[in-house]
Amino acid sequence: MITALHTLVYSDDATATRAFFKDVLQWPFVCDAGPGDDGTRADTGAADPAEWLIFSTGRSELGVHPTSSERGGQTSSSPRHHAISVMCDDLDATMAELSGRGATFAGEPNEMGFGRGVGLHVPGADDMLLYQPHHVTAYDRET
Repeated sequence: MITALHTLVYSDDATATRAFFKDVLQWPFVCDAGPGDDGTRADTGAADPAEWLIFSTGRSELGVHPTSSERGGQTSSSPRHHAISVMCDDLDATMAELSGRGATFAGEPNEMGFGRGVGLHVPGADDMLLYQPHHVTAYDRET
């Protein structure tokens, strides 16, 4: 049985990306040394477990969007890909708190239909959408 969802962020500066998740977003983490035969991490060569952090991202949900659709007479398309968004209860308060820890954003928040959001710059990686959902969240539903 599937017990969790593991997401990956591929970064040009993994150290900066991990520091952002740890220090700015303040996500809890574990250190995964994952030693290979020689005591180093088999897929990265990292000997220090602190170099390989696995973050707890809390409650989650997964949506599937079509690569092309028509809505209200407007056709839209997107290449096949995966995206990571982070959700909050109060976008303005969250932006202020994260800004105080050094986060930067791609412009001002926008109304997006499903919620109000803004691009959150992630050092060494692509931006993530930070948004306050208007929709019912799957993680709040009782199973």
